[in-house]
Amino acid sequence: MKEIIVPELAESITEGTISEWLVKEGDRVEKGDPVLELETDKVNVEVNTDYAGVITEILVPEGEDVEVGDVIAKVDESAEAGAAPAKEAAPKEEVKAEEPKQEETVQEEQAEEADKLDVIATPAARKRARELNIDLSKVSPRDPLGRIRPEDVEAAHKADTQPKASAKKAPAKAEKTEFDKPVIREKMSRRRMTIAKRLVDVQHTAAMLTTFNEVDLTNIMKLRKERQEKFVEKHGVKLGFMSFFTKAVVGALKEFPLLNAEIQGDELVIKQFYDIGIAVAAKEGLVVPVVRDADRLDFAGVEKEIKRLAAKARDNKLSLSELQGGSFTITNGGVFGSMMSTPILNAPQVGILGMHSIQKRPVVMPDDSIEVRPMMYLALSYDHRIVDGSEAVRFLVRIKEMLEDPYDLLLEG
Repeated sequence: MKEIIVPELAESITEGTISEWLVKEGDRVEKGDPVLELETDKVNVEVNTDYAGVITEILVPEGEDVEVGDVIAKVDESAEAGAAPAKEAAPKEEVKAEEPKQEETVQEEQAEEADKLDVIATPAARKRARELNIDLSKVSPRDPLGRIRPEDVEAAHKADTQPKASAKKAPAKAEKTEFDKPVIREKMSRRRMTIAKRLVDVQHTAAMLTTFNEVDLTNIMKLRKERQEKFVEKHGVKLGFMSFFTKAVVGALKEFPLLNAEIQGDELVIKQFYDIGIAVAAKEGLVVPVVRDADRLDFAGVEKEIKRLAAKARDNKLSLSELQGGSFTITNGGVFGSMMSTPILNAPQVGILGMHSIQKRPVVMPDDSIEVRPMMYLALSYDHRIVDGSEAVRFLVRIKEMLEDPYDLLLEG
C-alpha cells in the first residue's frame, strides 16, 4: 500500500485546501495522473500520484485544509479497479441491536426496584414509566390514596425535560439577536483569506501614501487609430492602452529607481530589472501575474504577454512562477468604471500605479481655449519609508509626460 502526500509546491507555500478530488475510491490511476486540485494562497494546482494502482482510500474530504507532507489518500499497486475497501458497518449494527435490550433491562430493573419500595401504580402507569424511562419512586401522585396514574408519569417526564428544552432554545435566541432577516454564510476561499490578510498587513507595516494626477490621452487615442490596422496585421494582437502604461512605468522607474526597490531588514534592495505586475480580477479574487523583463519587450510583446496572462488568470491556470517576483504593479480599475481610487501596495513592492476610466472633460489649453479631451485620473500609492513625496510626485508627472507624448515613447520602446 502506497501513500499520496501533499507535495512541496514552493518555498512560501506550506498548506492548502482540497478544492476537488478528481478521482474516487476504487478508481484506477497511472503514475503521474492528477488526483486532486489543491487551492493555495496564490493559485490552484493539480496534485499527481507517484504510483500506479487503485485508490483504496481517500483520507481527507473536499474543503479540508492540509499541509505539505500530509497523507491524503492510499494507493494499492496490486489491486484491481473497483476494489475500494468496504466500510465495516457490522459492529455498529450489533451495537444498535443491543441498545434496545439494554434499555429494556434498565426499565425492568427500575420497575422491580419500585415494586420493592411498595410503590402503588396502575399497570398503565407502570407501562408508561418503562416507555419514558421514569423512576416511579420519584413520581408524585395526585391521587389521595397515593396511586400513581399515567398522567402523573407524564407530568414527571415533562418536568424532567423542560429545563433541557429551555437550554436548547437559549442559543437559538442568542443567534436571532444578530440578524432578524435571512442571511447566507459561506466559507471564505483560502485565496480570499490570504488577500484580506495581506492587504491589512500592508497597511499596518508600510507608511502608505497616495498622490494623484491626470493625463490627457488624446495623442494615444490618435496614435492607436492611425496604427491599429497595421499593428494587428503585423502582430496578430491589438494595440491597447496597457502597453503604453507599462512602457511609461518602465521609463519612469529607470529615472526614479527607489520606486523599483523593496525593504529587507535594514537594507534597501534596488532592483535592476523591470518585472511589472498587472492586476487581473479573477473569479477566486485578485491575482497579479508578472510581465517579465518588460523593458526588453516591444509594444507587441507586452500586449501579447498581458493577453496570455489574463487568459490564464481567468481560467485559473496561472503557475506559481508567473505570480512571483514582480518589482512594480499596475492596476486598472477603469475597466470597471472607477473614476478614482487609492490602490493598496502589493507587498513587498513600494509602488503601485492605479489607472481609472477615461472621461471626456473640458480642458483649458495653453492658448486659453477650451477643448473636450479624453482624460484619465492616475493614482500612485507608495511606501513613504523609502520614497519621499517629491520623488513620488515627479515619478507620476514623468509618466504623465510620456503618455501625453506617446510617439517618442513608441519609438524608444
